[in-house]
Amino acid sequence: MKKLILSLTIAAGIMLPAVAQTPPDKEEEGASNAVERISVESMGNVVIDIPDNILQNILKEEQAAPKHSEPVLRPGINKMSGYRIQVFSDGHNQHSLESRARARGNAIVAKFPKYRGQVYSYSSSPNWYTRVGNFRSSSEASAALSELKRAFPQFAAEMRVVKSQIVVIK
Repeated sequence: MKKLILSLTIAAGIMLPAVAQTPPDKEEEGASNAVERISVESMGNVVIDIPDNILQNILKEEQAAPKHSEPVLRPGINKMSGYRIQVFSDGHNQHSLESRARARGNAIVAKFPKYRGQVYSYSSSPNWYTRVGNFRSSSEASAALSELKRAFPQFAAEMRVVKSQIVVIK
């Protein structure tokens, strides 16, 4: 519907300047400018005549546009909004943070090889984070979180699902 309104607005912007020009014989009748004259003559209602073929094209485009579709995946690496499981987050004991963050990711990959290449350790000063997975939906991430919590009960309190940019390879 937004496209239809935008198209109508654009069409009005193209047509109105041509209509809004005051003919020489009307200038003497007291209309101070074209906008006022149109406003008075139309009583605030402006009718835009759109040819049927153009209107049908506008409506076809509106109907063809998917409302809430999956993002289009192109061959190769795609980045999109999704979810990851945060398995490490700490800002204390600075000298060992990076090694602890990476060790947590390595422990997960050792037990779950399916996450190889999906462990992301990074720093956002003063904290280090390790996140696992590339999940498109929250439910997928929650199922994996349950699996990881069972496998690593000592870290379970720290683990949680977070919204993140993910990588999907097609």
